[in-house]
Amino acid sequence: MKDGPDSEHRRPEGLDDTTVEALGKLSEALEVVERVRGHLYSLHQLIGEADFKLDDAVELLRKAGHDELAERVQHELIGRNVIGGRWTFQLVEEFDDGYYAEFKGIEKDARDQLAQGKRHLYEAELKEQRRTRGRKGHEARP
Repeated sequence: MKDGPDSEHRRPEGLDDTTVEALGKLSEALEVVERVRGHLYSLHQLIGEADFKLDDAVELLRKAGHDELAERVQHELIGRNVIGGRWTFQLVEEFDDGYYAEFKGIEKDARDQLAQGKRHLYEAELKEQRRTRGRKGHEARP
């Protein structure tokens, strides 16, 4: 079949619609978690950026004669844990090694057990329903 999904995106024989839909929902949920992971990395980078900007604030506060406030920023904010004994890199590591790894593992196990490891079957079938065959820009594959 040239005008359709490649073999990696065709459902295995006997795989029912409900299972394909369930795998699609599981994949969709993982995609949301991937976005969460990206936001967590953004948090990590933004907190780090803010922490380094505090160095400049301390310097300027001292230059302007506000030594007491500069000391407070330096000793109470710079290098402070963001959550209970943790910097953001520790949050990222715990998320990656815990919830994220477990989620990815279960999603992969489900695909392996139910669909011969094939990914995005639901989306591939949706593409087939929605594209206009024979029209430029609507090809099934490259």
